Amino acid sequence: MRFRSFQGLVPAPEHAADVAAVPYDVVNREESYALAHDKPLNLLHVDRAEIDLPLEVDPYSPEVYVKARENFEGLQAKGALVREVAPSLYLYRQTIGEHSQTGLVGVCHTEDYENDVIKKHEKTRQDKEDDRTRLVDTLSANTGPIFLTYRGVPAIDLIVNDFRLNNEPVHDFTAPDGVRHQVWRLPAGPSADIEQLFSHQVPAAYVADGHHRAASAFRVSKQRKASNPEHNGTEEYNWFLCVLFPGNELNILPYNRAVKDLNGRDEASFLAEVGKIFKVTPTEEKTPTAPGKASMYLGGKWYGLEWKAEEDASPIDQLDVSILQDRLLKPLLGIDDPRTSKRIDFIGGIRGTAELEKLVDGGDHAVAFSMYPVTVDQLMAISDATQIMPPKSTWFEPKLRSGLFIHTF
Repeated sequence: MRFRSFQGLVPAPEHAADVAAVPYDVVNREESYALAHDKPLNLLHVDRAEIDLPLEVDPYSPEVYVKARENFEGLQAKGALVREVAPSLYLYRQTIGEHSQTGLVGVCHTEDYENDVIKKHEKTRQDKEDDRTRLVDTLSANTGPIFLTYRGVPAIDLIVNDFRLNNEPVHDFTAPDGVRHQVWRLPAGPSADIEQLFSHQVPAAYVADGHHRAASAFRVSKQRKASNPEHNGTEEYNWFLCVLFPGNELNILPYNRAVKDLNGRDEASFLAEVGKIFKVTPTEEKTPTAPGKASMYLGGKWYGLEWKAEEDASPIDQLDVSILQDRLLKPLLGIDDPRTSKRIDFIGGIRGTAELEKLVDGGDHAVAFSMYPVTVDQLMAISDATQIMPPKSTWFEPKLRSGLFIHTF
């Protein structure tokens, strides 16, 4: 696959912690405002510019994108974002608790996205894709990186680890959520070696997180190509910002489920029906310990659910989230389409099982399911088979911060 250096915008060292922002799609408008309203350098003023406009302004209205561009140019004028003197690759290391992961930051080619060298496992929502497409086109920039993974290559690992252990980072800060972020700028020699290794030893990469960002980058590239009569393939709009992590370093948390009602049943009859589908036992285990299991919270009590996948099932049909959907949520609770149903909510595993108990005990939901996380190998197998995962199947933690690297074109 094609992966190369870029001459981007980066935070001035003294402003890195102030500029770095949570991804635009893990917070709503109110949360974005709370995080950034008193932090003028935070990139949420670009990625979620509606927070600087009156509440009655629709977040998809044209003036939001105009405001985003104004704020983006303002960060550069203030010196919070500065242009690199030469193209570079970067190392980006994140640490939370005992877990650390180190990715390579550069740009990938939109043709590799189009030709499925960069593989996907989720569908995108049209409104969200349209929004990011308008933002990228307005800014002529990728402000948030796409989170990619690949099957690790020892020669790449050797370069990464050697440089990281023998050089000081250009940025090193711990965000309010406790995640430590470190960045190293790679010199030309190691960057060229890594680019060659990706070209010859990495046949494919996989979108872990950021399907809408990737799709919008591709759409803008197509639009720019179509409107440029002198297009020759060397233009910077043919590339988009990515962070690539070896799969063995990633930490995937479950995406849990909570349903608001029991589809006309009382708790006793619902539990009896579930017992006809799965093996059900009272349990103290709020988190399942292996695939083929889930923990269900109902009526103030936890129950363990167990099942077996069909031996000849496809990679997608073997997923625990697929089995729960196909055998219980759809036939028993009437959740026909979890993408659009208003009766089901998805809770990222970072919130823990206490959040599930809170939802049910508070009366807003009737039952909740704590899931075992999807593995990286499963994600890759499903992508290789060109299948689409059920919605909200994976929660990657820690999340990448936006604003530490910006690719412009």
